Amino acid sequence: MALPLHVDPVAVETHCPYCALQCAQTLTSLDAPGPDGLPLLSVEGREFPTNRGGLCRKGWTSAEVLTAPDRITAPLLRDPAGELVPTTWDTALDRVAAGFRRAQERRGRDGVAVFGGGGLTNEKAYALGKFTRVVLGSRLIDYNGRFCMSAAATALNRSLGLDRGLPFPLQDLAGADCVLLLGSNLAATMPPFVQHLEQVRSRGGLVVMDPRETATAALTAEGAGVHLAPVPGTDLVVLLALVHVVLAEDLLDHAYVAERTTGLEDLRAGVAAWWPERAEGVCGISAQRIREIARLLADASPSRGGRGAYVLTGRGVEQSSQGTATVTAAIDLALLLGLVGTHGSGCGPLTGQGNGQGGREHGLKADQLPGYRRISDPADRAHVAAVWGIDPAALPGPGVPALELLGMLGTPDGPAALLVAGSNVVVSAPHVTAVRERLAALDLLVVLDTVPSETAQLADVVLPILQWAEEEGTMTNLEGRVIRRRRAREAPGEARDELWILQQLAARLGHPDGFPAEASAMFDELARASAGGRADYAGLSHERLDREGPMHWPCPDADHPGTPRVMLDGFPTPDGRARLIPVVPHGPADDLRPDAPLYLVTGRLLEQYQSGAQTRRVPSLLAARPTSFVEVHPLLADRLGIEDGDELQLRTLRGEARAPAHVTGTIRPDTVFMPFHYSGSGSANLLTSDATDPLSGMPDFKVTAVDVIAVDATAGSDARDAV
Repeated sequence: MALPLHVDPVAVETHCPYCALQCAQTLTSLDAPGPDGLPLLSVEGREFPTNRGGLCRKGWTSAEVLTAPDRITAPLLRDPAGELVPTTWDTALDRVAAGFRRAQERRGRDGVAVFGGGGLTNEKAYALGKFTRVVLGSRLIDYNGRFCMSAAATALNRSLGLDRGLPFPLQDLAGADCVLLLGSNLAATMPPFVQHLEQVRSRGGLVVMDPRETATAALTAEGAGVHLAPVPGTDLVVLLALVHVVLAEDLLDHAYVAERTTGLEDLRAGVAAWWPERAEGVCGISAQRIREIARLLADASPSRGGRGAYVLTGRGVEQSSQGTATVTAAIDLALLLGLVGTHGSGCGPLTGQGNGQGGREHGLKADQLPGYRRISDPADRAHVAAVWGIDPAALPGPGVPALELLGMLGTPDGPAALLVAGSNVVVSAPHVTAVRERLAALDLLVVLDTVPSETAQLADVVLPILQWAEEEGTMTNLEGRVIRRRRAREAPGEARDELWILQQLAARLGHPDGFPAEASAMFDELARASAGGRADYAGLSHERLDREGPMHWPCPDADHPGTPRVMLDGFPTPDGRARLIPVVPHGPADDLRPDAPLYLVTGRLLEQYQSGAQTRRVPSLLAARPTSFVEVHPLLADRLGIEDGDELQLRTLRGEARAPAHVTGTIRPDTVFMPFHYSGSGSANLLTSDATDPLSGMPDFKVTAVDVIAVDATAGSDARDAV
């Protein structure tokens, strides 16, 4: 039975289902029915501050995902023969509830774990966290944002007291003289972003740090800026050298540092050893170039008469076992120059997933309650418990980061059951062979999904859910801007909203109240739970967002206009000052060695997104990038004796993968690149390291020591000795 539809049948204003730009779209119903019998939708870009009416290739084709030929439209249950077969909702939900009860009877409350996703609406992220902690009473919840934003969030919270992704609107970038972009290929991952850099490029102020000459690095050509291509895993060394130059040449904003920060002398001592010549020997960037970039940033800073400067970080520097330290060094640099919490300058990470920001704000992280409240803080626990109508003592304590949680599954003392909502962990997690083994050890794997993703194919129960154009809710984009997602069509078949599913499961597990299926009601509760927290949504509601449009948090009351720029009047730390924190580089956890003499780096493609579960089902996107591949520099190709298109075998301590070579001069000769969107033998995460950052739990995705071997297709043997 289809969900009731209460929408304008002609055009609905909503937002793209992909990245955290959350580009505005208008979806219009067409007369022609799709393969599911429901009207097809056309997509148009809509004027909005992040995209200014434009969309990327993924956005323009986003409606095609709604009618994927393998869309799941009925609950599936694994039968005795091992096949997933359709069943009724009552049968599926009864099976899940019974399995959860058995798991907890055997192993206690933590016998059931939950794994969420950064694409869930705020309402669903909030409800999933509440369900885990109230209904299940389990502490074991985390989400795939741990693989995306955890290093940046940890660094921001400890240095500035607040993690709001970008603490300023994107439009502010246009006024800057310099933007330092660290480890982000945004021209491919979020193309509409590029227009915000046009002015800084015209001033020659775009600095891009990436070991590859990506489409983003190419934006620095013809005098528009500078591309730095350091040795993989040495981004932190480059930043420490930049900080060293700022201090050694007295380029810092003395008044700002004195009034708004603490820790200068400790930082000065910490970077003393990283003079540019020493850094050059580690990172490969010349000492002269390091000094030039430090001076360029300083001259752009307001204290030296510049228009402004920004330091932005992406996954390329964050997805590392020293990711928190690297982002901390970027913040230190920005603080010394007086950029943070000022008009026209700033520092922040580029959130990747559509609601990576809101998901971590409202309950999907192992150690956080709604509103960025800490689950270990008695006052925070008391506030949220009062909203939830429970004793604070009934709330479980902090859980564990995602990779640790996945490693516990099916072990004698770990969870026996797992609920996965909005994530495809057997493609997106590092060392996926080990993840598959842990999922196979579970008594019960329940997956909520729209298509038979690689993780759903392993499940005991699959529950069909809605896609973005079939649901109501809110998202929070990379600027902390809360927006409305609106329903534009009915759901096909028996697909149901996650809020309804959680309501039904909660009732079966003894909690008939507290889980409304209406997104607006769930948001109103979220707003109350966040009130007074750092991520305060108390003044927001669906009705207000519909009436007044998107608004930035914090928004503490119904008369508050929202806060596009935060920290202008101080930092939310005990003394109101930001912390300058010295950090020490240790290099990649999996560094080069004789049997693995090359660096493997991974990343995204323009035509694909995350695990590819959506984009690999759009024919034009799949045709553009049908398979995985390995970027190889011509010099390395010559050493390997290969040509473009030849099959390569890659080996690391975790396993092996195979993919064709793409020979290109846009990568370092000591480095190969693979996209991470693919499964099967071309999965990059068969190879990646499961080492993690000790502070954030971020896996070391970006730098892996690898051996690359040319495969002789005719003889079926290695075509050369190891490099």
